[in-house]
Amino acid sequence: MENKEVLLSLKNVKTYFPVKKGVLKKTVGHVKAVDDISIDVYKGETLGLVGESGCGKTTLGKSILQLVKATDGTMEYKFEDGMKDLRKLPGSELDNARKKLQIVFQDPHSSLNPAFTIFQSLEDPLKKFGVKDREERRKIIGDLLEAVNMRREYMDRYPHEFSGGQRQRIGIARALSVNPELIVCDEAVSALDVSIQAQVLNLLKKLKEERQLTYIFITHDLSVVEYISDRIAVMYLGRIVELADADELYRNKLHPYTQALLSAIFVAEPDRKTNRIILEGDVPSPSKPPSGCTFHPRCSYCMERCKTEKPELKEYDIDGSKHHVACHYVDEQIERNVKNG
Repeated sequence: MENKEVLLSLKNVKTYFPVKKGVLKKTVGHVKAVDDISIDVYKGETLGLVGESGCGKTTLGKSILQLVKATDGTMEYKFEDGMKDLRKLPGSELDNARKKLQIVFQDPHSSLNPAFTIFQSLEDPLKKFGVKDREERRKIIGDLLEAVNMRREYMDRYPHEFSGGQRQRIGIARALSVNPELIVCDEAVSALDVSIQAQVLNLLKKLKEERQLTYIFITHDLSVVEYISDRIAVMYLGRIVELADADELYRNKLHPYTQALLSAIFVAEPDRKTNRIILEGDVPSPSKPPSGCTFHPRCSYCMERCKTEKPELKEYDIDGSKHHVACHYVDEQIERNVKNG
């Protein structure tokens, strides 16, 4: 990936939500949903973002799209005239940036207005970005529906007339309507049956190749992310704890949290089965994260430095592949292996 073009560069991104108490609603703390994340997204790749519920992956996706305002950090996107920080764009420029950045929401039921036909739901972005002629909008929307394997005449129906999988395809068509470059897929298949999941995933892969798209694929389903992702970032309590190419991550699981996550995948093949690692305790509150490594209260490899010193996301060369991990235990293990040859 080092030779690929950087489309989006995040540096020290933080998204905190204030905790208010009392009659005067005084701020007494913050929920650290996204806590100091730095990562590059390359043009044409699918970056999988995985972790337990509440780890901050959806908030990160919405922060990138400026649907949720980040507290700190930079989010530089590559436009025709160079890299610009999305957080600092004025309103008119941000509107134009939204043509390049789109989202497919998790729930296909609530993401469509039940009072609007499919045509009415999909024509709003087209009207906003300059397609004034109604017949031209109908042609574009018909083409979009065919691109997601649906019939043109479906545009005059209402959302309740479609299944969950069909509604999600309509959501994908809406995201494609303004010809974006990057699409955030926020749990885009988690609400669907397994057979429908496979159809939607194959559709996303097909559209990516045909339209040269870039995906940030947010999910908690590790078997899904293995199938669709080029790289995978593992999040825990607002931070990225491991980042690597998909094949490398599944071959060399370095962080104890990643090992526990991947051990939970159901595998039908007997020769691929792994011992299940059960994490003890609950996920700490993001409003009061533990000191040091936030994973240390649940980690079986916890050392004294883990309780006080926050690990940085370091890059390692593992069998010729670049692998990023934030873990003191892994750091010491690798140093020991290097010394021993």
